[in-house]
Amino acid sequence: MHINQEKIRPLNDRVVIKRDSSEEITKGGIIVPDIASKKSYFGVVVAVGPGKLSAKTGKRVPLDVKPGDHVCFGDYVDHDEQGYVIAMEADIRFILEH
Repeated sequence: MHINQEKIRPLNDRVVIKRDSSEEITKGGIIVPDIASKKSYFGVVVAVGPGKLSAKTGKRVPLDVKPGDHVCFGDYVDHDEQGYVIAMEADIRFILEH
């Protein structure tokens, strides 16, 4: 998969994150983690969806993250060789404030 961040529009509560390049990635796109510690993944949000529909009101609930936010995230849905991750907002653990 190759993500062109200028042409992607995430749906619902999905977020596109550019993963921090300090992590080692193989040519096949497999992340080689630092086995000495369980570290989280870090990156910058590049695109967000419009939010999830509320079951109660039927209205969109906006996301807490926005493009440009530096975030820490856990498991992710998919990624490409350039380090882009497509995740749900619930996969984001916290926003790093400057």
